[in-house]
Amino acid sequence: MTHRRAVALMLLVTLLWSIAGVVTRHLEAARSFEVTFWRSAFNAIALAVALSAMRGAGLWRQIANGSKALWLSGLCWGAMYTAFMVAITLTSVANVLITMAIGPLVTALFARIFLHHHLPTRTWIAIAVGGLGIAWMFAGDAAGQGASLGGTLVSLAVPLAAAINWTLLQHISHGPGDPDDDAPQEDMLPAVLIGAVLSAAVSLPLAWPLQASGHDLGLLGLLGVVQLAIPCLLVVRLARELPGPEIALLGLLEVVFGTLWAWIGAGERPADTALTGGALVLGALVANEVLALRQRR
Repeated sequence: MTHRRAVALMLLVTLLWSIAGVVTRHLEAARSFEVTFWRSAFNAIALAVALSAMRGAGLWRQIANGSKALWLSGLCWGAMYTAFMVAITLTSVANVLITMAIGPLVTALFARIFLHHHLPTRTWIAIAVGGLGIAWMFAGDAAGQGASLGGTLVSLAVPLAAAINWTLLQHISHGPGDPDDDAPQEDMLPAVLIGAVLSAAVSLPLAWPLQASGHDLGLLGLLGVVQLAIPCLLVVRLARELPGPEIALLGLLEVVFGTLWAWIGAGERPADTALTGGALVLGALVANEVLALRQRR
């Protein structure tokens, strides 16, 4: 795969990710945990079919005999799936996406704390500026309505769970061991499926009785398969072709696309504090990732 094709596919991934907010705004009856349940259930079905085709019967043996790391990663995926959809039913799309955007900075901080990775000065500055942007957005929510603030707080679980997940995966890939050991690393892709199943299982009792209409089920099936399962599988493949900083930088377009779709498709204009805070967060992330790419080259 050429670099240009990999970048084009990563742009497609961000476009698919970004439709969650605007699609959710057109649901008729499904709310909160029911939205989470159906999206995760459709995602689990799509992933089960795709991964079974890719891995065969070995997939289910691997899950049944999975390590603690595999299940912990699955738990993180489940927390991300659940918190995202609950948050997006409580606050604006822009607030959720901007809060999620601090994920790379939280991951860098966790890697410093738990894996003792060295962080360059530019990353420390980005963490400080990104934190200031989130704090500014929280202040605007607190001065407005409590439901919006609650949704923003719930959305914080997404970057925190993602940071734990990526730190775990880094530890598995680069943990201590014999450098001459050629044993293959554990395949962590089934954790994505485990997360979807856990999210659906936890959400179902809280979503009962189910009230989604046929219209809602069509949209939630679209989210589970097109917005989540397909881009998740694509980004795992693209991780072989693109460096981490470049993937993180291109992934930031989800914030721009998602906010724009919600504005155009659902009339959801971001609050001024969200725009200001988002500019700080995105500016810090872009500057940090661009400098990282230059250093790498």
